[in-house]
Amino acid sequence: MQRMAVSSAFVGPKLEILVGNTASSTISASASPAQVRLMCQKRAGSAVAPLRRRNSGIVKCEVASDASVKTEILESNNSASSSLSAFEQLKASAADRYTKERSSIVVIGLSIHTAPVEMREKLAIPEAEWPRAIGELCGLNHIEEAAVLSTCNRMEIYLVALSRHRGVKEVTEWMSKTSGIPVSEICQHRFLLYDKDATQHIFEVSAGLDSLVLGEGQILAQVKQVVKVGQGVVGFGRNISGLFKHAITVGKRVRTETNIAAGAVSVSSAAVELALMKLPETSHATARMLVIGAGKMGKLVIKHLVAKGCTKMVVVNRSEDRVASIRDEIKDVEIIYKPLTEMLNCAAEADVVFTSTASETPLFLKEHVVDLPPVGPNIGNLRLFIDISVPRNVGACVNELEIARVYNVDDLKEVVAANKEDRLRKAMEAQEIILEESKQFEAWRDSLETVPTIKKLRAYAERIRAAELDKCLSKMGDDIPKKTRKAVDDLSRGIVNKLLHGPMQHLRCDGSDSRTLSETLENMHALNRMFSLETEISVLEQKIRAKVEQSKSE
Repeated sequence: MQRMAVSSAFVGPKLEILVGNTASSTISASASPAQVRLMCQKRAGSAVAPLRRRNSGIVKCEVASDASVKTEILESNNSASSSLSAFEQLKASAADRYTKERSSIVVIGLSIHTAPVEMREKLAIPEAEWPRAIGELCGLNHIEEAAVLSTCNRMEIYLVALSRHRGVKEVTEWMSKTSGIPVSEICQHRFLLYDKDATQHIFEVSAGLDSLVLGEGQILAQVKQVVKVGQGVVGFGRNISGLFKHAITVGKRVRTETNIAAGAVSVSSAAVELALMKLPETSHATARMLVIGAGKMGKLVIKHLVAKGCTKMVVVNRSEDRVASIRDEIKDVEIIYKPLTEMLNCAAEADVVFTSTASETPLFLKEHVVDLPPVGPNIGNLRLFIDISVPRNVGACVNELEIARVYNVDDLKEVVAANKEDRLRKAMEAQEIILEESKQFEAWRDSLETVPTIKKLRAYAERIRAAELDKCLSKMGDDIPKKTRKAVDDLSRGIVNKLLHGPMQHLRCDGSDSRTLSETLENMHALNRMFSLETEISVLEQKIRAKVEQSKSE
């Protein structure tokens, strides 16, 4: 196994981790699938039968032990090689070999299919906190880019990682630290996807294939919001931004070209259906409805109640503006506004209470509900709380009372269990589009491999052009007219651009022609050799320099 010798000038808290100050670990290439699942649990209960995930490859990784590293560092300090720069030593070390490989796109997630709401609500990150979370994630040693998708049904972190396994370990520990959930418990419920599988997953999410309600449209709006919030945030980089923008395209295309959204219900409509399923049929027209929260989810609940024949309801919200807007939009329905301070009084007069607020603490606990007046026998003697918020607005302790029942987003599975065959057929149509778009995204990402070479080749040509132009102009004297100077400058630029056109075309691999990635990479390496561009080393230096600067600033 190749050993490493690192100059003392390169020592720092982040670089100690970066160069592999860990015990050696090996994953055999013959390891069984169970050994390499990384504690992922099979996603069950999905609206669509789980797709067969392709093997993304098993990487064999060996790192020298602490003792051997320390010994060889001492030997290095006493040898002639100690005069070498830290970057030159890192080039040949075993610890940096992962930086010479392509960074991986990784998804670490917990969804309604893999984790209970009790866990998801602790891990949930409010939209206002997404930029902060991205910053903290990209501050970890092996994370280059990040994005957060946190909804009532899922909490997923998308990453570009220098090292898959180290990156996953660091992010899982970060999730544990921020949520208070032990790492072992997170590992029991999380799922991990890499590269092509990660790409396919976000495309399925955006298309509504991974939703509890197949084809629901709200998730596409949430994916768009990730891009909107990420604009200008350091860490929401080219790869992750490109991935989410392509996912938006996929979501739109699937809904346009298939009938997957035809008759699809949302979480809000499923909540209304669940309430009607639990109420006696004779009470549907007379049950007193209360909606707490007039945001997007609350507004949809109101619309679906109206669609089911409800003509009167009370809406509790912090301000009246949103309720007034809904009242103007929905005619011939009595919508009564009440402030949040009157919430308990309103609950006392309601048979069904829908909650959909962003409150991070419960609005209703056992002590709030126990003294509420009982509902009539025509309602079944049970006050229903339909809670579609994450974190939950109604504590599970309310179920301990004989006068009330609480249902949360996990209970909506009962509503969407019907028509599985029809939903699966629609999903298969969407999968063809997703596979096609996945190939296009991978081709785009492959094309990024040659970007450093393209930049360096242009810079190399520009240096030669500028130097030769200066020589030419100096020979022509100082009294050259500006028009002539500009003409000579334009001539030199035109010659360079025409000479570079051919090489540049052979460095592009975006799926628009028949050129394969291997052919493009061969061209890249040939140009690196011919012009001594040393792109690979330059990329490594950039990554290491970024981490060094990061450690200095802390």
